Amino acid sequence: MAILVTKWFGVFLVDEKTNRIIDKILMSSDADEVANKLAMVQRGSILSEEKDLAKKLPKIYVSDQRQSDLGKTMMYDSSFIKPDDHGFNSAMMHEIMVKLGKLRTSEPVSRDKNLVQAIRSLDDLVGTANLLSERLHEWYGMHFPELADFAKDQRYASLISKHGDREGIIRELDIELESMGADLSDEDLDSVRSLADTLCGVYRDKERTESYISEIVSEICPNMCALLEGPLSARLISLAGGLQRLSSLPSSTIQLLGAEKAMFRHLRSGKKPPKHGVIYQHPHVHRAPYWQRGKIARALAGKALIAIKIDAYGGEYLGDDLKSEFEARVADIKRKYPDPPKPAAKPNKGKKRRTNKARR
Repeated sequence: MAILVTKWFGVFLVDEKTNRIIDKILMSSDADEVANKLAMVQRGSILSEEKDLAKKLPKIYVSDQRQSDLGKTMMYDSSFIKPDDHGFNSAMMHEIMVKLGKLRTSEPVSRDKNLVQAIRSLDDLVGTANLLSERLHEWYGMHFPELADFAKDQRYASLISKHGDREGIIRELDIELESMGADLSDEDLDSVRSLADTLCGVYRDKERTESYISEIVSEICPNMCALLEGPLSARLISLAGGLQRLSSLPSSTIQLLGAEKAMFRHLRSGKKPPKHGVIYQHPHVHRAPYWQRGKIARALAGKALIAIKIDAYGGEYLGDDLKSEFEARVADIKRKYPDPPKPAAKPNKGKKRRTNKARR
């Protein structure tokens, strides 16, 4: 039985029982050329040398899942094939690996990888905005505590940044009130306005990042957007680490993405397992009664996986059909399970009553 083995210095056809090399094609002595071929291997491509050797025999086995088109995959220890036995040494391997590293790091980054970083950047901006907003409310609240009743979030920060003193804010809001806050010196107000300016900048960056995320999501995963909407699609891709990685997960894992802590708590202490993760953000899931959510989340994860695979491998647009099928399944679940399940009857563990005869 022959097995195809690929090393950094060549491709070998080996007799699996005797470890005898039947045929081989060695790599070039040009380090750049070898680095390019190894980069192709890492991307999952099949080398021309591998195809040529595979044609030599009617049936072969392969040692790498990447080569599954050429034969059945099997585990094989090929450590006996040494580079020194074929004219290659460690110095050449070092040169090739350095060139391979430079080649792979200079490759263009896919848009879904940019999306992952954008989502994480958005999370950082939201956290920063919340911290700065809390500090601004506490600081400026000493001067004008009533402002929190008339302005929220970005509006609150922009009014302070623009006016500083409460009199200017009261005029812009066109209200009549007498503040109970304390007076601040000009120097103190300048510091508060500087903080408000910073917070306004964070809000602007947050809006730009959200717009950028929406643009990428609509471009790379239209089927997911049709079924899940843009923000939830982006969140799932970020949690998985990329669109290709997400497409390789089973629907049960997609259903629970974002609920890892609850799952570990279930495994460690035996508490109830989670029924959904971040997919809970979908309207059909979080608006459903508690006894229907698990079933709806499972149905949504199944349809989402189909949409993810279509987007990951460049299939045609089927988002509207998937959405219609999912909504039909939701209607079916609501029809079949309109009422909450009845609690299971607890066994009677009380002591049996003593009869008069037993008392005697």
